[in-house]
Amino acid sequence: MSSRIPGLSAIAPRYKGVLSDIWGVLHNGVHYNEDAVQALTQFRKEVGPVVLITNAPRPSGPIREQLDGLNVPHACYDDIVTSGDVTRDALAATGKSKLLHIGPERDFPLYEGLGLSLVGEEEAEIICCTGLFDDNSETPDDYDEMLQSLAKRQLPFICANPDRVVDKGGKMLYCAGALADRFEAYGGETFLVGKPQSPIYDASIAALNRANGNPIDKSGILIIGDSLPTDMRGGHYQKIDSLFITAGIHAEDFGPADTPDDSRVTLRLGHEDVDSIGFMTRLAW
Repeated sequence: MSSRIPGLSAIAPRYKGVLSDIWGVLHNGVHYNEDAVQALTQFRKEVGPVVLITNAPRPSGPIREQLDGLNVPHACYDDIVTSGDVTRDALAATGKSKLLHIGPERDFPLYEGLGLSLVGEEEAEIICCTGLFDDNSETPDDYDEMLQSLAKRQLPFICANPDRVVDKGGKMLYCAGALADRFEAYGGETFLVGKPQSPIYDASIAALNRANGNPIDKSGILIIGDSLPTDMRGGHYQKIDSLFITAGIHAEDFGPADTPDDSRVTLRLGHEDVDSIGFMTRLAW
C-alpha cells in the first residue's frame, strides 16, 4: 500500500536515475517550485542523472527556453525529452505529407524540417493534435463536429500531448489528450506517443543512459509525476517505480492542496491500480 514519503532523500539510495515530469512537479506554468529544484539538484549531486520527461507537444529546445524563462536552473537536470520529440519520429514514419494541424500556432516548430504540408480538413491525409486552438476559451465540445467528420474518414490521429488537462497557475486547461478521447469515441484511430505510452519512455531511458554513461536497469529508475493517467500509468506500463505528487492536476480530489487527506490519496492510488511506491504533496529533498 502506498504511503506518504517525507522527502526524496528517504528513497533516493534505492535508485540510480530519475525521470521527472515538468509541469505539475517542477513548475505550474507561472512559477517554479524551489523545493523541487533543490530535490532534483541534490539527487544529481548525490545519486545520478535526472531527465525531464514531458508531454509538451514541442521539441525539447523550446521547452528548455521556457524553463530558462521561468529561471529554472540547469543544475537540476541533465536532459529533456518531450512528446514533441517522439511525435516528429512518428510523423516521419507515416510517409504522409498532407497534415491537418489541430492546436495553437506556437506549436508549428514541431514540423520544421519534416517536409510536411499544412492543409485544411478536406485535403488532410493525417492529423496531428497538439492541443486546442485556444485553450483559454475553448473546450472539447467546440470540436465535436470536426472530430466526428474526421473520424468517419478514418484518418490517423497522432496525439502529441496525451495529457487531458493541465493546471496553469491554478486554472485547469484542456490538452490534446481530451480531443483524442473524443476522436476515439467517434470511432477514429488514435496514436499516443507521449506518456503513458512506450515511445517517450524508450527515448527518455536512452537519454538517462547517455547521461549516466552506462545503462540503468529499470529497477534503478524512479518516475516522478502528478498525473495518474500519464505519469503513474506510465510507470505501471513500464514496470518502473513511480512517486506521485498530489498537489498537481488531481489536488482537488484529496482536500486542501497543501494538506491532502492521506487516506483519500491511498484509496485513489489503490483504485487506479498503479505502481506508485508512495506520494508527496510537493517534491522536496
